[in-house]
Amino acid sequence: MRIHYFQRYHQKENVATANTMLLLSRLYQYSPDKFYRALKDIARLDSFEAEPVFTIQEKNASSVPDATISQAGFKLVVETKRNANSFSLDQLKHHLNAIGHDSRNVLLTLAPTELKPQFEKCIKQIVAEHNRSHDALVRHAHATFASIMAAVEGALDERDYEMQDILDDFRDYCEHDGLMKDDGAESRLRMQLANATFDYAFEHDLYYCGLETRLREFRYLGLYRDKSLRAIGKVTGTCSVSFADGEETMKHLDGHVPKDWNKRILDALDHEVETGVSRTIDRKFFFVERFYETNFRKVTPGAPMGGRVFDLSGVLGLKELPDTREIASLLSQHTWE
Repeated sequence: MRIHYFQRYHQKENVATANTMLLLSRLYQYSPDKFYRALKDIARLDSFEAEPVFTIQEKNASSVPDATISQAGFKLVVETKRNANSFSLDQLKHHLNAIGHDSRNVLLTLAPTELKPQFEKCIKQIVAEHNRSHDALVRHAHATFASIMAAVEGALDERDYEMQDILDDFRDYCEHDGLMKDDGAESRLRMQLANATFDYAFEHDLYYCGLETRLREFRYLGLYRDKSLRAIGKVTGTCSVSFADGEETMKHLDGHVPKDWNKRILDALDHEVETGVSRTIDRKFFFVERFYETNFRKVTPGAPMGGRVFDLSGVLGLKELPDTREIASLLSQHTWE
């Protein structure tokens, strides 16, 4: 029987907010460093460290925001709606009056979908007016439940099994309660660290990781090394190899794979042995049509600790994606943090 970390069956905004705060607080308890990495992504902040306080519906003089995350010199005020078009500008103005003037203070709107550009512009205008009249530096950021999950996932290592369990349950909760309006798997790029395995993966158009590694569904696979995502390929299918009770078992899991997929897996296992890695590790194999070179650079210091998910439609600003070769070319014109 699976344990659920997040309450269900109450399709209310305060429950959605509470569950989101629970996810972030559990991440902080698990690893403060990974919490701050995710929070920086969510709120578009520079790095900082302190001890946050999570509060649900903190009453201020003029408003009651859905949640706050605060610490000395910083406050993130969260207003959640199940419909991105139903935020009240008057309510957000009241939140701004109570938020304070520090440059790290952020008004975060949270909804299942992105804001319409015109409405987001209206929010930016009331924030700008507030800052002018109060000599403040408050900022606005918008997040979706999907982007919250992507930020947390990006902060985790593939071996963070406990937090991966919690994140999976939060994803199940969001899907159950209709908080993920557009899954977007067809435009999702999964970046994997591949310093040692890059050359082999690129040459043979396949990537493999531990079979127990749980990855959210994606269409494109990216390989990262040397401060940049260096290759991208469109995934066609997956297979697995396991060694239960000393027996080698290979399975075709899904999609379309090459006719010689068995041999290609055996060759990859032989290559692992040559590099000093055990052959008898359960693995999952991702086959791609072809890896294309790209240079999607990370512009902030430090290497990512684990994989990361990107929405290619959002990164490239395209509703319909071109072929993979063109995507690789376009990505080289962009950067990420």
